[in-house]
Amino acid sequence: MAPNLSGNAEPAADEAIAMDARILSAQLQAMRERFFPPTAKKVLRSFTSGEAARLIGVSDGYLRQLSLAGEGPQPETGAGGRRFYSLSDINALRAHLADQAVAKGNAAKARGYRKWRDAGRGEHLQVIATTNFKGGSGKTTSAAHLAQYLALAGYRVLAIDLDPQASLSALFGYQPELDLDGNDTLYGAIRYDDEARPLKDIIRKTYFDGLDLVPGNLELQEFEHVTPRALANRQANAPGQPLFFARVHAALRSVEQDYDVVVLDCPPQLGYLTLSALCASTSVIVTVHPQMLDVASMSQFLFMTSDLLAVVREAGGRLNFDFLRYLVTRFEPNDGPQAQIVGLMRSLFGDRVLTAPMVKSTAISDAGLTKETLYEVGRENFTRATYDRAMESMNAVNAEIESLMLQAWGRQ
Repeated sequence: MAPNLSGNAEPAADEAIAMDARILSAQLQAMRERFFPPTAKKVLRSFTSGEAARLIGVSDGYLRQLSLAGEGPQPETGAGGRRFYSLSDINALRAHLADQAVAKGNAAKARGYRKWRDAGRGEHLQVIATTNFKGGSGKTTSAAHLAQYLALAGYRVLAIDLDPQASLSALFGYQPELDLDGNDTLYGAIRYDDEARPLKDIIRKTYFDGLDLVPGNLELQEFEHVTPRALANRQANAPGQPLFFARVHAALRSVEQDYDVVVLDCPPQLGYLTLSALCASTSVIVTVHPQMLDVASMSQFLFMTSDLLAVVREAGGRLNFDFLRYLVTRFEPNDGPQAQIVGLMRSLFGDRVLTAPMVKSTAISDAGLTKETLYEVGRENFTRATYDRAMESMNAVNAEIESLMLQAWGRQ
C-alpha cells in the first residue's frame, strides 16, 4: 500500500485494477444469471408461423398444410392455435422440402431451400472478415448480426472471435474469464508449440441451430507476443509449419467441409493476428462510422493495411478477395454532416461502399443491454416503427453481403 498526497494508504495500481476487474466480473455473472435463469445459458426464441414461412420461402398457408399433413417437424401450439417453430424445426423443414424437390428432379428449387455451398461445383468456403481499428465503428455488432442472419437463412456458419476483449463472445452468452479455460480460443489452434489443438475441438455449438462459435479471450494476445520470437528462432519456418500469416487459413482448412461461411471479428489493431485473419479471408467488410475523425482514422488504417499486406504478398501470402466493401454503421439519415461524409465516400469508392447503411437505432442498443441482437429479441419489446426500421436496415445490409457471397459462388 502506498500513501497518496493526503497521506492515506492506497493499493498499488495493479491491485486496484484487479479488484475492479473482480467486482465487475462478479456483477456481470449476476446479471447473466438474472437474465438467463436457471442455467445461465442463452436460448433462442421461437418463431411464429409467419416468420418461419418467410425464412423458408413459402407461404404461411403452405406451412399450415404441411403441419396438418404431419409432414416435417410439428410446431408448438400456443393460445388461439398460433403455431411456433424453433430454428432447428425451420432447418428440418428446409431439409424436408429440399429432399422433396430433389425427388421431383428440381435441383434449383432444392437449392432455394437448402442453401449449403456445393464444393463439387467450385463453391469455396466464404471467409468474411469484419475489421477496423477505430473503436465504436460497429465492427462486432455487424459481425454478430451477419453471422446470425446467415444462420437464419439456412447456411452453416462459424463465427470466430479474434478480439481479446471478446465482445462477440459476450453477445453469444460467454463470460470469457469464467467460461473459458486455457487453449479455448483460436490461439489454441494456431500456436507454434506442441500444445496446439485441432480447431474442431475448440469449436462450440451455440443456441442458434447451424451457427457455431470459436470464442475469444485475453489469450489471443499471446499470438502477438509469441510470433516475433518464433520468427527470430525460425520455428515458424520449420518443415510443416505455416508462416504466421497462413496459420488461420490452415486452421480453417481443417473444418471447411462443415461450413459454408466463416465470419471473423478481427481485433481493433493491425497485428500478426489481424494479418493472418486477412490472409485467410475471401472477403472483407470494413466498418465505418460516418464522422470525420473516424474517416481520417480509416485513411491511416488503409495505408497501414496496404503496406503490411504488400509485405505478406511478397513473402508468398495468399491475397485474393472476392470482394472488399465499406459498411457505413450507426448512420443517422437526418444528420447533415453524416450524409455529406457518406456522399464523399460514395464519390471516392463507388460501389465498394455498400448501398445499404446500418442505421443507428435504439432497438439495437436496447437489445444489447441483455447481450442480445436484433434477431434474438421479439418485436413486442419495442415500438413497432422503431423495430421495423432497425430490422429493415439490418436485413438490407446483410442481404447485400449475402448477394455478394452468392456472386462469388457463381449463383448470381
